[in-house]
Amino acid sequence: MDFAIIMALLPALFWGSVGLVSTKMGGSAAQQTLGMSSGALIFGLITMFGYVIPNGFYMGTEVWVVGLLSGLVWAMGMAFQFLLFKQMGVSLGVPLSTAGQIIMNALLAATLLGEWTSVAMWVVGIISIGLVVTGAIFISKPDKSAAEPSKIDSKSIFYLIMSTVGFMLYFVFPNFLAKVGYVSEEVRSAGNGLNYMTAIVGPQAIGQVIGALIIAVFVLGEGKTMFAKPTAKNLVTGLVWALGNIFMFASAANPHVGQTIATTLSQLCIVVGTFGGIYILGEKKSSTQMKAIILGTILVVVGAMIIGNIHSFA
Repeated sequence: MDFAIIMALLPALFWGSVGLVSTKMGGSAAQQTLGMSSGALIFGLITMFGYVIPNGFYMGTEVWVVGLLSGLVWAMGMAFQFLLFKQMGVSLGVPLSTAGQIIMNALLAATLLGEWTSVAMWVVGIISIGLVVTGAIFISKPDKSAAEPSKIDSKSIFYLIMSTVGFMLYFVFPNFLAKVGYVSEEVRSAGNGLNYMTAIVGPQAIGQVIGALIIAVFVLGEGKTMFAKPTAKNLVTGLVWALGNIFMFASAANPHVGQTIATTLSQLCIVVGTFGGIYILGEKKSSTQMKAIILGTILVVVGAMIIGNIHSFA
C-alpha cells in the first residue's frame, strides 16, 4: 500500500481511538474534555510556533476569531460526546455520533455553504445520506432478547444532538465565515486552503481549553473536581486526537491524496471506535446486534465515502 494512503488512514485510527483511550483513562466527562483539550493545546501551540509563524502564514484578527469560536463549540461537542459514551457505550456512541456528523455536515455543505451545485450532486448526496441514516438505524437496533436492555433513551438522544451540533458548528465556522466575507478569499485560498486551516489550529486549541473550562464549571458543575488525576491522564487522549488532526492536514496537503480522499478515509474512524468498543472495552453485543452493527457500519462507511467524493458529480 502506498505510504501516502497509509498516512491518510492514520486519522481514522487516532480519531477512532479517542473514545477507547478516554474510557481507559477514566474520569468524568468534564475531566475528559479538559484533559483532552489540554493535550490538543500542546500540539496546537507546537503547530503555531513551530510551523505556522515560521512560515509566515497570515494570523490576523479574523483567523483568531474563527479559531477561538470553532474551539469553543468543539469543546461543547466533545463534552456531550463523552456523556454519550458513558450513557450508551463507545461501540454504539461512536457510530451514531459519526453518522450524525456526516449527515449534518453534508446538509450544511449543500445548503449553507452552497457546495452542491448540480442536480446530480443533490441526487447522489440524498442517496448517500439515506445510506448513512439506514446504517445508523441498523447500528442502533436493540435486541429485545439480549440480557442488557438498550441504552438508547431520551438522555442519550439529547447528548447525541448536542454533540452533533457542537461538532457541526466546529466544522462549519471556518468555511462559513469565509463564505460570508469575514475572512477574505485571499486568506482562505492561500496554499490551496491549507495555510488558513493550519493557521487556525493554535487559536482553535486555545478556544478548546476555554470552552472545556466553561462547560466543566457552568454546565456540568465540576469546578472543584476538574483539576484531578483523571484530567491529567486524559492529556493522552488529547495527544491522540491531535495526532489524527496533524496527519489529516498533512494528507490533505499531499497532492497524491488531497482533501477529498483524506476526509473520506478519516471517516473510517467509525470502524475503529465501533469494534474497538466491542473487542477492546468488552461491551457486550448479542449475535443479532453484531450482524446489524456490521451491516450498519458498512452502509455508513459507503455513504460517507460517496459524500466525500461528491464533487466528482458536479
